[in-house]
Amino acid sequence: MAVPIFSSSIPHSYPFRPSSFPGPDDTTSHKRRLLFCVPSEVNPVQPALSFSVGTHLIPHPNKVDRGGEDAFFVSSQNGGIIAVADGVSGWAEEGVDPSLFPRELMANVSYLVGDEEVNKDPQFLIGKAHAATSSVGSATVIVAMFERNGMLKIANVGDCGLRIIREGPLCRVVFSTSPQEHYFDCPYQLSSEAIGQTYRDAMVNSVELREGDTIVMGSDGLFDNLFDHEIISTTSRCKDVIESAKALADLARTHSMDSNFDSPYSLEAISKGFDVPWWKKILGRKLTGGKLDDITVIVGQVVSS
Repeated sequence: MAVPIFSSSIPHSYPFRPSSFPGPDDTTSHKRRLLFCVPSEVNPVQPALSFSVGTHLIPHPNKVDRGGEDAFFVSSQNGGIIAVADGVSGWAEEGVDPSLFPRELMANVSYLVGDEEVNKDPQFLIGKAHAATSSVGSATVIVAMFERNGMLKIANVGDCGLRIIREGPLCRVVFSTSPQEHYFDCPYQLSSEAIGQTYRDAMVNSVELREGDTIVMGSDGLFDNLFDHEIISTTSRCKDVIESAKALADLARTHSMDSNFDSPYSLEAISKGFDVPWWKKILGRKLTGGKLDDITVIVGQVVSS
């Protein structure tokens, strides 16, 4: 994303590892994330659920040396939490490193997950983490907390997103977050500036998960370059969440570099009134192409443990 508001491969999944988030010195080949077992305490008659997670991050081609400007967090604490923050690249024009704000924001999420005032509320967690972030910049953010009764609570500010895919006679998306924008390519964002949004502006949802459900969370670099049907077909043919996360990120990267691809991003641009010059239309050309960006993918699957 390019408009601020102011005047790697992760090839493995584990039963549990300490939560972490991308740092300035991380490389995609060395990042590892984990996942969580969640015994049911609300209804012991129901089988306990496990939430297995795989992750993958691919920086923007021009930001590989800095690790990109996305940050994410995965933890088993309090039943499980996954989160993504996407730094607003426009801050670079002000001489500010856009990666610092989202990384500190995710660090604060990790510190505050167990806070009593948060009380397993992702919206309030976003608020407390934002209040504790001192870096200059801004970011979109999404946080999802998995409760022991099978409920997934979701809060998002901006255009990071989440899909829930359910198996059945027809594999389909049963839940999708909606992006929040001021105007095209200018999403809602938490900011160091007072003019930005706050946790009160977050879109909040709760979804009851079932065994076999697949959760796909990502930055806009994923959803600007992949359609839902591509996400479904890709996850359905992969053997596990690790492979799914990598496959989704790789496909999104491929589309992002294809100037002839009718991407979700280019189609949205056309719907908002953007298009090629008239003389190109005469030649039969149209606005196409993916969107080069950092691409962060978290894939989780609910299984009976």
